[in-house]
Amino acid sequence: MVEPIVVGVTDAPAALRAVEWATKRASAHRLPLKLIEVVGGAVGAIGEDEVLERAVAAARERVEATASALPRLGLKVYMRVDRGNPVAVLTDASAHASLLVIGSDHQDGSGGRRGAHGQRIAAGAQCPVVVVPDVDVSKRTGVVVGVDGSPASEKAIAFAAAEADRLGEPLIAVAVWTPLEAPRNMAAVYPAEYLENMEKLTAEALGLSLAGLSAQYPDLEIQRRVERGYPSQIINELASSARLAVVGSRGRGALARFLLGSVSQDVLSRLATVTAVVR
Repeated sequence: MVEPIVVGVTDAPAALRAVEWATKRASAHRLPLKLIEVVGGAVGAIGEDEVLERAVAAARERVEATASALPRLGLKVYMRVDRGNPVAVLTDASAHASLLVIGSDHQDGSGGRRGAHGQRIAAGAQCPVVVVPDVDVSKRTGVVVGVDGSPASEKAIAFAAAEADRLGEPLIAVAVWTPLEAPRNMAAVYPAEYLENMEKLTAEALGLSLAGLSAQYPDLEIQRRVERGYPSQIINELASSARLAVVGSRGRGALARFLLGSVSQDVLSRLATVTAVVR
């Protein structure tokens, strides 16, 4: 069975952008689209049932209206309205999805540290998660991907390269190196040889991670960036003018399913563009 692209539906502007983004990708890959809206917040109070019934009915109308407004073009669309915890429902739905797309819960584009729902869903999902902010990215260019040589990073590169090729956009692959902290050296004066070697090693690792992409995507423009600094900060700076950013999830250990690495978490918390988290 072909697994659908699942997209979370709400009445928020970012959710409408998420549906639009998911629809275009589903059409391009000829995948089914599944619209899910979850009515949450029930606490079991007296008189709550009537309120909940009206909320579910409104949600069903919204999902149906969203589906009817889609440009079908052979697109198969499924609909589902659920009660419960939205994070839990969407996380569970990811087990049978090729991709999960959600609108951001950022209130605006000011860079405030919000996005807790997106982080929790991206951490728990069993498929790649795309978080879409309420930002028009149609005039931006490029697909930014963070590269660090990890297995999750390799999957992020594969996802980003496929999307860049599909969109006809350049792939901007960025590897960031950070000097060791030197608490006893407040002036932070590093030997030139050390800094040169750090940059050289990072560039070599980037080249190895990108090996074979040109053969796989002969028309893809690949821009290599080796930067000194903090990965999430550099990625978000580049993402602010990009159509898409892609990072790997670095969860590890017994709680890996519920954790994001610090880089992916920071990138989502300051969401600069449509961002995919790939595990």
